[in-house]
Parts: sequence; C-alpha cells; structure tokens
Amino acid sequence: MIRLSARLLSAAALVSLSLPIIPAAAQQAVPPAPPAAPAPEPAAPAPAAAPVFPPPDPANFTAATPTKDTVNAFLQASMGYDEDRVWQVQAILKTAVEGVSKVVIYLGDKSGKQKPQGVGFFVLPDGKHIISGDELLAFGDHPFAEYRAELQKRADGPFQGSAAKDLEIVEFADFQCPHCKDAQANMEKLVADFPKARIVFQNYPLARIHPQAVKAATYGVCVAKLGGSTAFFQFAAAVFDGQDGLSSADGATLTLNSAVTKAGQDTAKIAACSETPAVAASVEASVKLAQDLNIQQTPTLMVNGRQVPANAPYDTLKKIVVYQEKLDGITQ
Repeated sequence: MIRLSARLLSAAALVSLSLPIIPAAAQQAVPPAPPAAPAPEPAAPAPAAAPVFPPPDPANFTAATPTKDTVNAFLQASMGYDEDRVWQVQAILKTAVEGVSKVVIYLGDKSGKQKPQGVGFFVLPDGKHIISGDELLAFGDHPFAEYRAELQKRADGPFQGSAAKDLEIVEFADFQCPHCKDAQANMEKLVADFPKARIVFQNYPLARIHPQAVKAATYGVCVAKLGGSTAFFQFAAAVFDGQDGLSSADGATLTLNSAVTKAGQDTAKIAACSETPAVAASVEASVKLAQDLNIQQTPTLMVNGRQVPANAPYDTLKKIVVYQEKLDGITQ
C-alpha cells in the first residue's frame, strides 16, 4: 500500500534497495603455446549516482497553497528518517475544485540504485490533509502534531515505560489478529531500546472479522483495571501465545481465563467486570480513537502521532522512532 506519511512512500521508503547482481567473468584456459598479449581487464561498472530530476517548470506552480516550503517540510517530516531518500517538488497545480491543489513530486535515492518515480497527491482546502490514492492523510509543516495531541488526551490504555508523554508510542491491536501477535516481537524490542518512552496498548478489535476480539478486549480492560499495567501485559502475552484458542466462543473463554490466571487475577471477577457497560464503553472509545486517527488496519503504531505499521522491519521502525524524537526535540 503506497502512502506518503506513515504508509505513503512506505513501499518506496521501507523497501531495501540492493545493487544489481554482476556475474563474475569466466576464467579463460591458457593454451600450450605462448599466449598473445593479455586481453584488457573488463572495465569496472560505473558507480551509481544520485538521480538528476528534470528542472521544475515554473508554469506548473499555479496554486497559491500549499507553498513549496510546506510541501518540502511535509516530505522531510515523513521521509527524513531515510538518509538516502531524495525528492523534488515538481508541480503544485490548481484543480477544477476550489481550494484543492495537486502536488507532484519526484522520488529517488542518493545512490541511484532505485529508478526515480513520480508521485502525485491532492491537498484539501483545510491545508491539513491530503488524498493519496484512496487514503486520507495528515499534511502540513508538522503533519503529526494534531494526532500527537489527540493521543496525549485520549490514549488511556495500560502502558509500559515512562509516565511522561514526551515520547509516546501507542499500539492499536486486536487480540485475535495474527499480524498483531507477530508484531509483539517488535514491541518487546521497543520497550528494551526506548526505556524512557511511554508505550501504550489500545484495543482495536475488528469485530467483523474476529468474532472473539471484543470479548478479549473487555477482559484486557478488566485485568488492567483490577491488576494494573503489569498484570495486563502478562495477560496480553498469554492471550497472544494462545491465540489459536480464540477461534471459537468456548475456546475463547478457556484461553482468556487461562491468561487471567497467568496474570494473577481472579477469573470470576474479571468475567463479571467484562460484562459491565462501563467496560464496553471503554473498548468502544478506544475503537473510536483509532477511527478518528484514520487507522485502517491492525497492528498500527502511532509514534508521537506518526502512523507506522507495527510489524515493519525492526531496524526501520527503530530508525523512525529515533527520527521522530529528533523532530520533536526529545533527548533520551
């Protein structure tokens, strides 16, 4: 899926760029007679070079907003974690719709290993959002600031690490989602590598495809309520480990009760708590937060408001977190 902020350009920005394979020359046999003058060594392949983008045509900058500086600031915030990434703003055009502008950029990498490509998106009249393909994304000089503020107010799930919200990494996950289970290895590494971060778990059960996810979420809310964050993460680890048991209603009850016990909690109390309106409302509020943040899939991380796939390659994920710290002036 191509997306410009957390996922736009993720196909371009997260992909590993490797040099083409150059086959070795075959060794020639030496004839018995004295050989002729040796053939010259084949020339070494010319090193790849940074792409040379065509110069922008001033005639293609017909819209008053956004400015080229704003587009560049947005791209820097979105892709600056990748030091090899280069781009050029090629056009900012008026469209037939009042207040909607079309932006065209060229993308490449400094080594020249990736063929340059053009990407276009539409900036909406509020100047705070773009449409790229079928995705609505945050935009601006500081595109993640509003989502960061929203998370600081509303992300109320159990957390690991710091009580402070200077660096807040919020995981939106579904206990029945297999990709969420796989992402827990990344989450463990984040906890270890960023001890001063506040790493929050928010329920985002996808009930239409995971029938037992809401029940698992309500149990998790109650474990956190009665046992605190430590008990919750013990519970969560046990549920993900036994995720296959969530494939049926009876299996879910057994799996969740086992996880509750491993978290040191009373199964009867948790079951009763899980059926209360307040707990249902808590899960619904967490889902609403995900929807308000335009989160379309699980597992998703919000790193100070920046949307990132939680199961991205860890080296890339770590690089993004470090870069976001830099953008937000955070020192660890």
